[in-house]
Amino acid sequence: MTEQRLHELSVEIGSELKAQGLWITCAESCTGGLIAKAITDIAGSSAWFDRGFVTYSNAAKHELLGVSEATLEQYGAVSEQVVREMAQGVLHAAGADIGLSVSGIAGPDGGSTEKPVGTVWFGFAGRDGRIVTAKQHFSGDREAVRLQAAVFAIQTALFEFLQN
Repeated sequence: MTEQRLHELSVEIGSELKAQGLWITCAESCTGGLIAKAITDIAGSSAWFDRGFVTYSNAAKHELLGVSEATLEQYGAVSEQVVREMAQGVLHAAGADIGLSVSGIAGPDGGSTEKPVGTVWFGFAGRDGRIVTAKQHFSGDREAVRLQAAVFAIQTALFEFLQN
């Protein structure tokens, strides 16, 4: 059901982006390119999607998106502060209208008491300067967490930035 929902949302966001003449980009960590794949699975997506970034390591987040090393060190990659900087960085790097970012702990390892497996942070930035962040806790195995994160990211971008 979630894979079908991801496809439906990708069609819907593509339709809205095309109708409004807007571009979207993404910076992904724990989803490993799943969001970009879902968007580009839609025929004609080159009209609203030019590029995305898989920035799995802290070094990639810093080098490609301009995330501050101090922010990464102080808050960790899975944090509101980092996804905020990722979303702003990817928006700038791609020259898009909407930038979304995701960083989380998909598991099965890597969780802690403070940030258990399934913790995922999202950042959304608009060319208009608006920034939205959100934290979710997903359940299931690694694949389930990643799939739920991709659905949440596209759904939130659609409803927060494209539909009134």
